[in-house]
Amino acid sequence: MEMFQIRTVQQAYKMLSDPGDKAILVDVRDLQSYRLAHAVGAFHLTNESMITLMNDVDFEQPIFVMCYHGISSQGAAQYLIHQGYEEVYSIDGGFDRWNKEQLPIIQMD
Repeated sequence: MEMFQIRTVQQAYKMLSDPGDKAILVDVRDLQSYRLAHAVGAFHLTNESMITLMNDVDFEQPIFVMCYHGISSQGAAQYLIHQGYEEVYSIDGGFDRWNKEQLPIIQMD
């Protein structure tokens, strides 16, 4: 894959929920938003945590990138492609759509 692809929240959730699939979810929103609420299992991807991601995630593993509405995640997804990740997806509608579809989230009060 030379470029990221776009997937709906339902497509992403289905793939992320499959125990046989090693897909991971990264959230590129700001720290405050991530701490308030994020999708269950989401890794908070920042400039500082990129090294951790690259050390822990195989380049063959599918990665789903989530932002607020599905716009910023596209740039982050393309960046991951340029780093050598082979299968990267931007989640259409981002966290906002994920939450509206009532998919599992963690809320911090």
